Amino acid sequence: MQEIIEQVGKLLLGSLPTLILFILLVIAYQILVQGPLSRTLRERRARTSGAVDEANKAIAAAEERTAEYGNKLRQARAEVFRVREQRLKQWALERDSALETARQAATVRVLEAKVGLENEAVAARTTLLAGADQLAEQVVRAVMPATAGGTR
Repeated sequence: MQEIIEQVGKLLLGSLPTLILFILLVIAYQILVQGPLSRTLRERRARTSGAVDEANKAIAAAEERTAEYGNKLRQARAEVFRVREQRLKQWALERDSALETARQAATVRVLEAKVGLENEAVAARTTLLAGADQLAEQVVRAVMPATAGGTR
């Protein structure tokens, strides 16, 4: 068993330089490769997440501007409809006023025509009555002398 322990001791002693080289290699790997690689990956991740954050902010700002634009568009449409309604009401009032003026003018003309017709009727009655008196006298003259044996 002593031999085995001696052999194990020699093996351990022989493996010491390999062990030291392995540890140095692991340390060199940590310093030369893994450290810069980890730092580069962290920077990349920070830049990527930063770009994603900026993109999300830009999207939020665009959505906000879109909402503002939609609100302004709705307000503009409401204003257009309001102005349109006001104009329609104004036009209706103007139309009603014009119709009322035309009705009044027509009523005045009708009344003037009635008065004119009544005046003409009165004049015609007067003329007829005056003519009827003359005609009655002529008939009486014509009939009376003929019945009395008078001459014509």
